Amino acid sequence: MPSPRSNATALIDLFKKYNLNVKDLVALSGSHSIGQARCFSIMFRLYNQSGSGKPDPALDPGFRAELDKLCPLDVDQNKTGNLDATAVIFDNQYFKDLVGGRGFLNSDQTLFTFPQTQGFVRAFSIDQNEFFKAFVEGMLKLGDLQSDKPGEIRKNCRVVNPRPTAHVLYEHMRHNNDRSI
Repeated sequence: MPSPRSNATALIDLFKKYNLNVKDLVALSGSHSIGQARCFSIMFRLYNQSGSGKPDPALDPGFRAELDKLCPLDVDQNKTGNLDATAVIFDNQYFKDLVGGRGFLNSDQTLFTFPQTQGFVRAFSIDQNEFFKAFVEGMLKLGDLQSDKPGEIRKNCRVVNPRPTAHVLYEHMRHNNDRSI
């Protein structure tokens, strides 16, 4: 998983390691059309972008004011905010928000400010069906990724599933008549 602080170059390099191209990166980032992120993920962006002691200049001033209210310096940084304006609907609003300087995470907004990714953001903001098509193509590529390690379907995308205890494993193996215990 990329860091919320990642810039477009780091994201492109990461995706390239998995044979995913720039279009895949932008389309799959559209998964942020749904969900929320913690204030912890944007504090540097609001108050100390790139060590400047200032906010990210790419932030729309009105949106920054909203984020300042949501995530003031003295807030519980586990408080959450929506990743886009329609956080419970999978649509292309995420890309419209990026075009308007309203990306919640730095790793999102950088997709619009970086020349190599900006065209895809703009195209997906205009044509939702084009985004959906590219998203499906990217997901199919993700589904074909191979790893030396066994994967898992996470119950919570931010947390690795807890490992079963020895008792649970024993019961599972006993139930399945596995004599290798």
